Amino acid sequence: MASNLDYLDPALKPLEEKVDAYLEAEKALNRAKVAHENGESTQDVAGLQADLARLEQEIIGMLPTRDEWLKVNLGYGPSRVGAWLVPALHGAPERYELRVIH
Repeated sequence: MASNLDYLDPALKPLEEKVDAYLEAEKALNRAKVAHENGESTQDVAGLQADLARLEQEIIGMLPTRDEWLKVNLGYGPSRVGAWLVPALHGAPERYELRVIH
């Protein structure tokens, strides 16, 4: 049986740091999209989207399992991260999607 404190395992630190970077990149992309819509574009939205996609794939590659949650410590109690299968739709191939609960 897994412990409720497994999320404090130091071996998860690289994953936690990558998830933090992902969340920051997600915020930056959202800010850039709003600025672009308001005509105040100062950042490259496409570049930020590419960074976010790269981080997502790196995190999915670091996860030990698929289709289940892994508890991680993002600084304020246990958060959860997981990769979930998105089935093939409208000609797009199936893929894994990153989900983070923080």
